[in-house]
Amino acid sequence: MGDEKIELRDVIESDLEIFLRHEHDPENVKRSHFKPRDRDHFMTHWHTKVLGVPGNFVQTALADGEVAGGAVAWTQDGQRFLGYVFGREFWGRGIGTRTVRLFLEREQTRPLYADPYIGNTGSWKLLERLGFEREGTEAYGEDEHVMYVLR
Repeated sequence: MGDEKIELRDVIESDLEIFLRHEHDPENVKRSHFKPRDRDHFMTHWHTKVLGVPGNFVQTALADGEVAGGAVAWTQDGQRFLGYVFGREFWGRGIGTRTVRLFLEREQTRPLYADPYIGNTGSWKLLERLGFEREGTEAYGEDEHVMYVLR
């Protein structure tokens, strides 16, 4: 555990198919409380609203050369946010924490916010390990999310 070499690189087209699989993984859906999009909607979203926005910073995470997931920072309503997702086969090995730590070395904007679903305690722990502080909760529709900030 924890022996994998972690690297970040720019997203390439083939990564999107892997990210789509991560988004559709039933356990990821349960933890994020995010309804997965169909392939066309997913690809359009990624090309126009993630990769297609100049101010976004998006990286693919590699664990021993294998795509493990990705991280993104974007600006919304004047605040900079962090998001990430990893394949279930990479959970519980410190890969998420090490990836986000590397990502935060490159994404220097502070404050930086993250708002995981209230039931996603694994994400809470990751953020807290990296120095994010809990600031309260936010309601998005019927879902409650925990707001974290890194100053």
